[in-house]
Amino acid sequence: MKNLTSKMLLNMWRDFWLKNGHKEIKGASLIPEDNSVLFTTAGMQPLIPYLMGKPHPMGKKLFDCQPCLRTNDIEDVGDNRHHTMFFMLGNWSIGSYFKEEAIKWSYDFLTNEKYLAIPKNRLAVTVFQGDERVPRDEKSASLWKECGISEDRIFYFPKKDNWWEIGGGVGPCGPDTEIFYDTGKPSCGKNCDPSCDCGKWVEIWNNVFMEFVVEKAGDPLKKLPQQNVDTGMGLERVVSVLNGYKSTYQNDCFEKAISVLENLSGKKFDFEKKDSKPFAVVCDHIRASVFLLGDVKPTVPSNVGQGYILRRLIRRAVNCTKSLNIEAKSLIEVAKCFIEFYKDEFKNFEQQEQFILSELEKEIEKFNKAIDGGLKEFSVVTKNMKKGDIIDGKTAFRLFDTFGFPKELTLELATEKGFSVDLKGFEEAYKEHQQKSRDNSGAMFKGGVSQSESEQDKQILARLHSATHLLHSALRKVIGNGAEQRGSNITTERLRFDFVCDHKMTPEELEKVENLVNEAIKADAPITCEEMSLEKAKQSGAIGIFESKYGDKVTVYTMGEFSKEICGGPHASHTGELGTFKILKEESSSSGIRRIKAVLK
Repeated sequence: MKNLTSKMLLNMWRDFWLKNGHKEIKGASLIPEDNSVLFTTAGMQPLIPYLMGKPHPMGKKLFDCQPCLRTNDIEDVGDNRHHTMFFMLGNWSIGSYFKEEAIKWSYDFLTNEKYLAIPKNRLAVTVFQGDERVPRDEKSASLWKECGISEDRIFYFPKKDNWWEIGGGVGPCGPDTEIFYDTGKPSCGKNCDPSCDCGKWVEIWNNVFMEFVVEKAGDPLKKLPQQNVDTGMGLERVVSVLNGYKSTYQNDCFEKAISVLENLSGKKFDFEKKDSKPFAVVCDHIRASVFLLGDVKPTVPSNVGQGYILRRLIRRAVNCTKSLNIEAKSLIEVAKCFIEFYKDEFKNFEQQEQFILSELEKEIEKFNKAIDGGLKEFSVVTKNMKKGDIIDGKTAFRLFDTFGFPKELTLELATEKGFSVDLKGFEEAYKEHQQKSRDNSGAMFKGGVSQSESEQDKQILARLHSATHLLHSALRKVIGNGAEQRGSNITTERLRFDFVCDHKMTPEELEKVENLVNEAIKADAPITCEEMSLEKAKQSGAIGIFESKYGDKVTVYTMGEFSKEICGGPHASHTGELGTFKILKEESSSSGIRRIKAVLK
C-alpha cells in the first residue's frame, strides 16, 4: 500500500482488532514496573504475569501499540533501519484462541482490501521445523495453505529462527511463525529464502504460540496451564516496507524533524549517502529522549541506569550537530516536532512539554560545559606524551564517562597530535561499566520477576511498595494535592519516591509526613484490593497518576481511610505489617521534582 502513514496504520490496527472482539490496552511505561531490566523492550514484557495465568482485568483478547526502547542498537543508529525507540503493534490471546484464529486474522489484516491489501504472492511465511522436544509445526503450515499461501512460500526453519523464549531460556516459550514481505528485488540465488539478508525478504510480523514453560534452568519443557498467542509487528518497519522506502527515516513521523534540520543546516537528507547519518542519529535520539522525559514515569539524565542511557542519547545527538554545522540548542526545535506529532496519542506530552524541553536544554548546556572540561583534561593527559604514544583505554573511557567526552572526539584530537587510542581497552572499560549499571538496575528479566528475589525479598518489597502509597497520601496532606507522583524505585533496602514540589521540604514538613505514615501503620488498617472500571475508580476517589496507561478495568488498593490508589501491586495485607517508617533523605530529583528516600524498620 502506497502513501501509508504511521497514523493510518495505527488506526487500521485499532479498527481491525476491535471488530474482531479484542480490547485495547494502553502502552505501558518505558520504565518496567519491576525494575528487572532498564527499559520495556517488547510489547509482551508487561503482560508476562497474565501470560503465566493471572487474569487480565481487560479480558483474554487484547491489542496495543507499545513504545519500546532497546539499547543494543545505539551504535547502529544512523543506517537506514535501526532505532533505539520504536513502536511494536501487538495482539494477544491469553488462554483464548490459538493458531487457527491467529494465523487467519494475520492473513486477513495483511491482504484485506480494507486494510493493508498486500497481494498474497508478495508474502512468505516460516514455521518451526521441529526438534527432539517438539515436532514439526504442520498445523501452522496447513493453516497458511488454507489461507492461500502457496507451498513454495512456506519454509521450515530450526529453533534459532522459529522458536521464541525469554533470554536465558527460563519462562514461557513456544514455536512461532514469521511473515515476510517480498520487496521485489531479484533473488540472490536458487536457494534465496527468508533466511537471506540480501534484501529481497523483510520480516513484517511474528506470531508466537506460547504453549510451554521452562520453570528452572535445565528443566524439561512443560505445558503451560493455558495456551497463549503473542504477536509483534514493527510499526516503522511496516510503513517503510509497504511504501517502498529505502530508509525508515523517510516515514511521516520523522518528516517535520528532518525538514527542520535541513533548513537549519542548509544540507539535504539523502539516506543513500554516508553524510546522512547525523540526520538519522539526531532524529532517533531526540525522539527517544522526548519519550523518556515525557513518560508517565519520567527519566532524567544521570550517570546511572536509565538516566545514563538518556544522557548518552542526548549527548550523541549534540555531537552530531557539529557535523550538521548547527547549534546544539537547535535540538529543542527538533524535540518540539516530536511532541507535536505524538501529543494526540500521548496526552501527557502536551502537559509535560515545558518539563521535557527544560530538561533537554539543561543537559545540552551541561554537555557543552563538559566538552570544555574534557578538553582541559585531555591537555593534562597528553601533556608529556610524544608522537606515536597511545592513550590507554581506561583513560579514554574516563574522559567519556567522567567528562562526557565523546570517544570520536578523543580519537579526532589524538590523531591531530599524532597519538593513537587503545580502543580495545576503551570497549572493555565500557562493557564493565555497562555490567555494573545492569547489576544496579536489577536482575535480568525472566518471567516478569527478578530471579534474585527470594520469598522473603518479595515480602519486603510488598511492604515497601505499600509504604509508598501511605507516603504519597501523607505528602498530599502536608504539601497539597499537587504533590503528584513522578516515579518510584524500590529495592529490598529502601524505597525512593519522586513527586511534584516547587521547594525543598522543611524539617517540620518532613516530620509531619513521617508521623502521618506511622499513624497509618499503627492503625493496622486492612489493605483491600478491588477490581472496577476506571470511571468507578475515579468516582470513588482513587488516585491514578499514571492514568494514560490504564485500560477500562483497574485494580484499586485501599488502606483504611489513609490511601486509595490504582495500582498493580504487590502489597502487604495490613498496614501494621510495615513496621516503622523513617525518612532518610529529601533532595532534588530534577526541576520541580523532589525525591524522598525512606526505609521501614
